[in-house]
Amino acid sequence: MNSTKNNINSRRESLGFFFFFFFLFAQLFSDRRYKAPLLQGGIVTSNLLGSASRLLRKCLFSILSFGPMPTHIAFIMDGNRRYAKKRSIKQGVGHRDGFTTLTSNLKYCYEMGVKYVTVYAFSIDNFKRDSSEVRFLMDLMKEKIDELLKQDSVINRYGARVNFWGNLDLLSEPVRSAAKELMASTASNKGPVLSVCVAYTSADEIMHAVQEVCRERRERLQREHGRVNGMGNETDSDVSVADLEQHFYTAGCPDPDIVIRTSGETRLSNFLLWQSTNSHLQNPVRLWPEFSLRHLIWAILEYQRVYSYLEDTRNLSKKNE
Repeated sequence: MNSTKNNINSRRESLGFFFFFFFLFAQLFSDRRYKAPLLQGGIVTSNLLGSASRLLRKCLFSILSFGPMPTHIAFIMDGNRRYAKKRSIKQGVGHRDGFTTLTSNLKYCYEMGVKYVTVYAFSIDNFKRDSSEVRFLMDLMKEKIDELLKQDSVINRYGARVNFWGNLDLLSEPVRSAAKELMASTASNKGPVLSVCVAYTSADEIMHAVQEVCRERRERLQREHGRVNGMGNETDSDVSVADLEQHFYTAGCPDPDIVIRTSGETRLSNFLLWQSTNSHLQNPVRLWPEFSLRHLIWAILEYQRVYSYLEDTRNLSKKNE
């Protein structure tokens, strides 16, 4: 174990030098004042910078992959409203900037080989907010889902499959229809998986799973014995962990390796409570629209630092099952 930790620490130190030059380059060429003198053709300049940035990311991710890489990262996208207030801009701009951050981080995750990304987009509790804000968020959600349906979206570029997890009946009809359309249009995709938790809480997910198990038991009893009153004998009434997990929204998806909540908050806020038992929980102070590539890489480095401990915990949990 000590040897593994020393190797990871050594890689982190070596990565630091590359890290510094990468972000110096990225900062230099992301500043608009440097773009104009490079080439007269703005499109050519943009293409060159984009190609250089992709090449540097590829090199960076290759170095990062020498350590253990997460399969599944979950984000609690917290801080859009505070971001807007901090900059004295409209609240809606904060939410729009948050969506831009999401698409950027999806791209980075997919480029570095993270197979599953899950985001907490809208809690059931968020329906308690001011009605005008809820209405705006529903309209914005519909707009952004429509954008993801376009051929040039990050979803189609990477052949990703999209899930919407939650009580979709609580959504407005246009949002619900758009979500179902996006899920149907990407259902056969074999690439990475994006799961959007909307109208979701972990408590509601567990309750839904229990209800589904009970419904199946009643239907089976009715077929086999022609009765629906009661659950039958003790064997019929037993509900196992496996029974519940098969009926979670997350069924078929591995538990998250990392759960990141931005804005420095340490609460999970009813998000994947069952599935995050052995996840590495992180709470960077940056607000969600400010969460960039360097913050994502730092999160993975932190995960690699404690990977041995997490594996020991997971193995112990499996032995106790």
